[in-house]
Amino acid sequence: MSDYWTAYAESLADPDGFWGKQSALVDWVRRPERILDDRSAPLFRWFTGGRLNTCANALDRHVAAGRGDQTAIIYDSPVTGSRARLSYAELLDQVERFAGVLRSLGVGHGDRVVVYMPMIPEAAVAMLACARLGAVHCVVFGGFAAHELAIRIDDARPSVLVAASCGVEPAHVVRYLPIVDAALEQAQFPPQHVVVLERQQEPVIPLRANVVDWRDAMAAAEPVEAVPVAATDPLYVLYTSGTTGRPRGVVRDNGGHAVALRWSMTNVFGIRPGETWWAASDIGWVVGHSYIVYGPLLTGATTVVYEGKPVGTPDAGAFWRVASEHALAGMFTAPTALRAIRRDDPEGKRIADYDLSALRAIFLAGERLDPETYEWTARHLGIPVVDNWWQTETGWPICANPQGMPGTSIPIKAGSPTRPMPGYDVQVLDSDGGQVPAGEEGSICIRLPLPPGTLPSLWNDDARYIRDYLTTFPGYYATGDGGHFDDEGHLFVMGRTDDIINCAGHRLSTGALEAVLATHSAVAECAVIGVHDDIKGQVPRGLVVLKAGATVDETQLARDLVALVRDQVGPVASLKRVDVVPALPKTRSGKILRRTMRGIADGRDEPIPSTIEDPAVLDRIRTTLLAP
Repeated sequence: MSDYWTAYAESLADPDGFWGKQSALVDWVRRPERILDDRSAPLFRWFTGGRLNTCANALDRHVAAGRGDQTAIIYDSPVTGSRARLSYAELLDQVERFAGVLRSLGVGHGDRVVVYMPMIPEAAVAMLACARLGAVHCVVFGGFAAHELAIRIDDARPSVLVAASCGVEPAHVVRYLPIVDAALEQAQFPPQHVVVLERQQEPVIPLRANVVDWRDAMAAAEPVEAVPVAATDPLYVLYTSGTTGRPRGVVRDNGGHAVALRWSMTNVFGIRPGETWWAASDIGWVVGHSYIVYGPLLTGATTVVYEGKPVGTPDAGAFWRVASEHALAGMFTAPTALRAIRRDDPEGKRIADYDLSALRAIFLAGERLDPETYEWTARHLGIPVVDNWWQTETGWPICANPQGMPGTSIPIKAGSPTRPMPGYDVQVLDSDGGQVPAGEEGSICIRLPLPPGTLPSLWNDDARYIRDYLTTFPGYYATGDGGHFDDEGHLFVMGRTDDIINCAGHRLSTGALEAVLATHSAVAECAVIGVHDDIKGQVPRGLVVLKAGATVDETQLARDLVALVRDQVGPVASLKRVDVVPALPKTRSGKILRRTMRGIADGRDEPIPSTIEDPAVLDRIRTTLLAP
């Protein structure tokens, strides 16, 4: 492989040639007829005419090559005190048989399966079994409440839901089945079958008539061979978190996804077949899809499935224990995790307790990497700390510092994810769509076409995909993030340009949280803003205006509203403070001044906008936001 500079230039000048060569990284049942298919632009497709199976590329080909005894998955669960290893041959056997379970329940090519499971190997088995059948999996994060699960069920309309009986937290067990039952009652299109994996922490005896026991079904299942599918067929749908109304389902295709992830594991992350890698995320998020399950297994690496926390399981040395015990070559986490570790171990003393000699680099993404966290990590680990920036929609890094490209040495700068990766023509634009000079902030956009592995569209909604992403700047994909390039071509991503809260790497729509607050009988109107938090980056804070004549205990109301959001959205929302205010600051056209309120809450001296309807309202809000 050539160095970064050559590869990047070729990927933009000749995408057919560049990605055509990279397509040889995966096994095809039938080679593609076209590499880049632009016949329906701005909806682009990659590798049309090609046929393959993602599961076969992740498992079968490694076993066939004589590497079946190599460890595929290391399960490490400090919350249950469990450790386990699955070889490629053992994982393939489980996936073949669970694909048989799904087939016996009527699942076939194109059918959807919702997966609602914690961080256990069976979650990866369920995903890969869907891929084996050509079915479409929709993984829903186990922290989501029944309402969020229900709206995803109704959008995907699955024929089967796969769940575990519980998740395990450091201090308690999260019972999944009551959440599943409530979601099925709320859903208009509930699945015909539910498969439940019973965990010893939460027995489910007796099972209801329409529930299939995982282990019993596996014992009776017939193994299933991999089903070839079109490269453009969907592999999965992943819903972006916290959307209002109909959720936004990001589609990932089979062909482009397999090629991009196989390329990125080696070239971006520097991981080779046989090495051990850990992405400290959850399968409910895109990092879990791309770099816990598919990327490492497509590469023939060993991947860690971790059921625990960065601190408290048992202490701030948890991550370093995993890295040492499993001799990680690379690991991936979010800045939030490192901030939590630094909070509990500010001097980095626990790092010295472990042998981290195998660890070549640590990769961070999910939110902006603040310079303080970067400096602390780099100082104590003494290895490259590589910020990389991407989105659920793109599926793999837009910008990074490539660690696996020979002859490439690009300086790392605190606060920057470095440079665009091959295939991503990143531009910073002003409001009129013109490119801004270095050092000037604007909207970060990507010139079409997006590279392989990115979303071709939204689930059953091409029009919404075009409207939400491709219309603001014609010819470009609008990332929704703002930032700037410096004089050396390093990109600095400064934050969202829309009303999205990035809480510990999880994108939460302020509108979704406001919709829940507004359901309370005492609330006339409300606003949710994201305010700075030293650990999570941002956390939501609610402001509510009471209905005329409403008489309530404001302290109790705040508790009730926090509980309501927790019930409707889930603990992932992290809403802990709601204040009652007499009015919300607005423009004369009625737009709530969320950006101004965010700045005040974060301690900035925000000027009073000229468009404000009543400056006195903002003064009262300022007092509330700055109160301890």
